[in-house]
Amino acid sequence: MVFTAVMLTANAIAYLGKAIDNGNSHFSLLILASVFIYGILAYIFKSRLIWAFVLISLGAWFGTETGYLSRWNWYFVGMNYPLRFVLFGLCLTAFSFIIKDNKKMGMFFQVNYVCGMVYLFVSLWLLSVFGNFGSLEEWYSVRQISLFYWALLSAAFCLVSIYIGLKYRDDIAREFGITFLFINLYTRYFEYFWDSWHKALFFCVLAASFWFIGRRAEKIWNLEFLKK
Repeated sequence: MVFTAVMLTANAIAYLGKAIDNGNSHFSLLILASVFIYGILAYIFKSRLIWAFVLISLGAWFGTETGYLSRWNWYFVGMNYPLRFVLFGLCLTAFSFIIKDNKKMGMFFQVNYVCGMVYLFVSLWLLSVFGNFGSLEEWYSVRQISLFYWALLSAAFCLVSIYIGLKYRDDIAREFGITFLFINLYTRYFEYFWDSWHKALFFCVLAASFWFIGRRAEKIWNLEFLKK
């Protein structure tokens, strides 16, 4: 019932925008209004589901507002959409720890944290594939190996997330790091080695790399356990 009410609220805001539209195409203001409406409702009813829609609406507003400010150019302050949302995800994740110990907002910590990590890691993965290019035509004109540094950045975030997750017993950080490290490695394989590497060789290298990561993770976990 709450989900249905959220959808109907979004529908009402959309029709309000249609009724007062003056032709300037600044519809991101309506999305921003939905952020505040959902935020008030989430706070009043202590609803984590509604708070998730606050964050979804906030992401939609960020994307459309930066698009509007750049006159729907692919770049905003020199950043394409994936790079912008990497920064957005970082800010949202950091905000999670600001509200973690707050008596009134602490209940939204986990939802906020997970949503922030989704924005961050999905954007990093897209950035590792497309780089900071503004159009598919530009992307097609370069070799994929030239974007390798973006892939390294994405992998570095995954490794840091795994380390933090193991060191501080943060299941969310650990699982996001491991999942997207797998996705990153598989993506790189299909980009660089699908036609040149023997398939069995690749999976042997993949298995060895995760054995090494697992051994290191186990060592860190045991050291932290002994300290406590």
